Amino acid sequence: MGKIVLAAKCTHVPTMLMSEMDGPLKGKRQAAIDGHREIGRRARQAGADTVVVIDTHWLVNAAYHINANHHFEGVFTSSEFPQFIQGLEYEYEGNAALGDLIAQKANDKGVHTLSHQVDSLELEYGTLVPMRYMNADADLKVVSIAGWCTVHSQHSSRKLGEAIREGIEASDSNVALIASGSLSHKIWPNDIYAENNGTFTISSEFNRQVDLHVLDLWQRGEIGTFLKMLPDYAEYCDGEGNMHDTVMLFAALGWDEYKGRGEVVTDYFPSSGTGQTNVVFSLDE
Repeated sequence: MGKIVLAAKCTHVPTMLMSEMDGPLKGKRQAAIDGHREIGRRARQAGADTVVVIDTHWLVNAAYHINANHHFEGVFTSSEFPQFIQGLEYEYEGNAALGDLIAQKANDKGVHTLSHQVDSLELEYGTLVPMRYMNADADLKVVSIAGWCTVHSQHSSRKLGEAIREGIEASDSNVALIASGSLSHKIWPNDIYAENNGTFTISSEFNRQVDLHVLDLWQRGEIGTFLKMLPDYAEYCDGEGNMHDTVMLFAALGWDEYKGRGEVVTDYFPSSGTGQTNVVFSLDE
């Protein structure tokens, strides 16, 4: 019987890659990189053999989709930020059986979900950036679930989150479950990005204050309160992918029956107008 051995909400900002390179951003995202590496270390320590990433950079317009190929290999350039992510080589083993089980459990709940083993279906950078640091040795298998859900309700995403847990429990896999997405996500308008030093600032003080309140709720274990505000938080603070990744994560953890707490492993930071962090959620309470 499989289980979730680690659960986290994580940033995937492209400037993490730029932070590795010589230039004005060198070293600027080291804290986020270190946070990812720490999460990867904890995943291995907990016995994980697979990482399931809910990726808010994989956009889908109909059904839910799981990239559950047997093997992933390619060279990725971001169509969104080709100046930030280009020529990124990757190679990981997949866990097709787990992806198929999650899809089966979701379909059993009436949530139309497809699991794919298609060599030409690339991983998106919401998966690739965390895996670069959490899974640098590529010793953990990877499954990616679309989290940018444009015509999907949070109610159905909650059912998919339950199916993620049930699929894992029906498998023989120990899983690190990663919700890959920002907190608030109001990117600076292009015409004022530069004048506001946009790479390192937040676009809305309201969003920043709500983000900090959310982190406080998570750290105090007030998950039920957070879940009540989640639909409005996603709407009014421009949640990335409408925060379907976060809905799925907490549904997999038990929703309002989850009694754990969040531990901030990377302090909150702004990036291009958005609010970012890395948080690990306890599983032993």
